[in-house]
Amino acid sequence: MESKKELNALYKYDAKPQFGEILSLGLQHVVAAIVGIVTPGLMIAEVTNLNEANTTLILQTSLVFAGITTLIQLFPIFGRFGARLPVMMGASFAYVPILLAIGAEFGIGAIFGAQLIGGLTVIFVGLTIKKIRFIFPPIVTGTVILSIGFSLFPVAVNYMAGGAGNEGYGSWKSWLVAIITFVIVFYLNNFGRGFLKLSSMLVGMIIGYIVSLFLGMVDFVPIANAGIVQPILPLHFGLEFKAVPIATLVVMYLVDSVQTIGQFTATTFGAMDRQPTDKEISGAIMGSGLANFLGSLFGSVPCATFGQNVGLVVSTKAINKYIFTFASGVLLIAGFLPKIAAILTTIPQSVIGGATISVFATIAMTGLRTVANEGLTPKNTTVVGTSLAFGIGIALSEGSLAGFPAWVTTIFGNSEVILTAIIAVILNLILNKPKPEKILQE
Repeated sequence: MESKKELNALYKYDAKPQFGEILSLGLQHVVAAIVGIVTPGLMIAEVTNLNEANTTLILQTSLVFAGITTLIQLFPIFGRFGARLPVMMGASFAYVPILLAIGAEFGIGAIFGAQLIGGLTVIFVGLTIKKIRFIFPPIVTGTVILSIGFSLFPVAVNYMAGGAGNEGYGSWKSWLVAIITFVIVFYLNNFGRGFLKLSSMLVGMIIGYIVSLFLGMVDFVPIANAGIVQPILPLHFGLEFKAVPIATLVVMYLVDSVQTIGQFTATTFGAMDRQPTDKEISGAIMGSGLANFLGSLFGSVPCATFGQNVGLVVSTKAINKYIFTFASGVLLIAGFLPKIAAILTTIPQSVIGGATISVFATIAMTGLRTVANEGLTPKNTTVVGTSLAFGIGIALSEGSLAGFPAWVTTIFGNSEVILTAIIAVILNLILNKPKPEKILQE
């Protein structure tokens, strides 16, 4: 009886589960997010020609601010900056194409200068979201969630194949490890019971990691090269304020606010059976803006909600704040101790892919549920189908925007989510004519 009571604590935000339960589920969130947190920093470091020390530093700041941003969302500052909802935050892949373009042309200082302005813009959006939230009803956010899930499918498959561009990509070893990991996660998630079911992803990744060790797929060189302790310093990378990078990144931040609504809606709807309130959405956006403003000063790439972790929350229904507090603590420690960060980065991408593909599927299905609950009327199906057709179709059709300026492709041609969100908002306003008083929640 006591065990059941303790287990139920995992499904309550403020309850106090046993540490063993917090440890297992918290580590699942860490391993689900770690590759996604460090990869954008690695890509930006490469395109801006950072040396090894600065590359390590940008990875550290990415880890530290992933932890800080998550804590802000868990424990809102002044009761306004943060949603008080169970989410993991970290470096966002949605921003990567734009950041690479800015970094290659203008340098890393321009990235963080534009990010600072973008963060302030997002805070303003969060302050006014109650007045404009009617623009983003469930039919729109559900469509955005669907596009998020669809956009993550190729990410998972590339991970399963060993990571695009990596040696051995597409090899039988990568697929063997990925499939073994997937089968274990699938079995425990669907046929496991109790805590094994909740820990399915962690168990699968541990076994997948062990198999990859025997196959010689784990590289321990990063651990040997990493330092023991290294602080992060403000303005190390500098700030440069240039019009084109600022305008481009501000547009991305505005569109990403819709994605934030979608991700937080997926969390509350999928794991808590309700829509998020206006206060929660406002706090989520403002908390993200504050964290990104601070991150620009220390050299952390923009943070957003992590789709794979949203899927993990939805699939386990474990929403307890201590799970995410523990995960944030691990990320903070890893950020200040490069050796730990290096250990986490040794997890082969095929293990990550095998463990997360079903999680990404859960995200897409959450979007589908959100849309279905609004009713598949002719107008709604037009909004959903047309938005996805444009968003996904253009993103998958390389060069389809070649006749436009490069920034058009950067913003609209490299992300399924951005164009889908914009078209869904416009079509819903035209067809359904939503009114503020019918959508807003207190």
